[in-house]
Amino acid sequence: MRRYDSKDLARVTSSPLHTTSASCRAPKGRARGLPTLAITLGAWLALGACATAPTAILPASEATPPAASPGEGVLEATRSAVRLGTEWLARGVDNWFGDKPFDQGGSVSEGRLSVGLLRRLDTGTDVDVRLNARFRLPNLEAHSGYLFVGRDNPREVVSDTPETFSRQQRQLPESSAERSFFAGVGFALREQVDVRLGVRGGLKPYAQARYRHPWALGERDQLEFRQTFFWSVDDHLGSTTALAYEHGVSPTLALRWLNAATVTQVARKLEWSSSLGVYKLLHQQRVFSLALLASGRQGSGVALTDIGVQAKWQQPVHRDWLLGDVTVGHFWPRPDAQSERGRAWAVGTGLQLLF
Repeated sequence: MRRYDSKDLARVTSSPLHTTSASCRAPKGRARGLPTLAITLGAWLALGACATAPTAILPASEATPPAASPGEGVLEATRSAVRLGTEWLARGVDNWFGDKPFDQGGSVSEGRLSVGLLRRLDTGTDVDVRLNARFRLPNLEAHSGYLFVGRDNPREVVSDTPETFSRQQRQLPESSAERSFFAGVGFALREQVDVRLGVRGGLKPYAQARYRHPWALGERDQLEFRQTFFWSVDDHLGSTTALAYEHGVSPTLALRWLNAATVTQVARKLEWSSSLGVYKLLHQQRVFSLALLASGRQGSGVALTDIGVQAKWQQPVHRDWLLGDVTVGHFWPRPDAQSERGRAWAVGTGLQLLF
């Protein structure tokens, strides 16, 4: 039997404990060029960036795209403009910390611009725009620090909530007021430990200390533990504990069980979420996933405040760099003991432009 390889699983789905943060390496020194900071962060927001670290169910194509036909002019122009804008941002950030030209080892890879439309009958409709890319910055990559910027749900960013349990992934619409800009610096103290200092919307400071430890339990089984302690103006002290188990049935089929729990000094109520899913990679970048989601809150009076099942299909719709997806879910929410358990369908669709 073929030995199970975690890289095969990565082609099916993203890392289980992946969180919302876009980052690039930075040195342990004083940043230079504050005017450039303001310009580049403004450009990031103008492009509709959201704070999800670059994850990919499928890797972006590294081949040079063929020339566009006249009917493809708009898509090609959009793709080119997004890539040029992202490279400009990377060059600006890299110049804060050194004089080495960006062309000497700098690059932008795994670029992904996504636009999504979500409709959940019990909460409403939401339109979501995200821009993700991985930066290689020659002036920074030799150091243990990193810089992160983005725009997303501030509570999920500060508490280090796994992306699987974000409101977007659970098909819960968010208003623009529920997303805010954040930025900061982090330092890797050891291979498994790092700390972060940042600010979010309204210049509210926050801090994080995170410990992560993966275990290979065998050829096909992996376990990953992560513990994050955080402080913020709104929540004061808090912690998030996450545990993920993966089993590779084959190089194209994986099972995953993910659990996370958060408690804060202000709320003093434990909130937890769990997901059990199967992920299947088919031919020609086609991916199907089916997951059971559940969440609860201490003191709510009910065992589960929300439970649901969610299916997702993704495939190319133009060449290999424009992907479309459709997500369908059915949920049974019950926020507290005084409420009856409801029923709600959720439908979402989106496009992802790889560059």
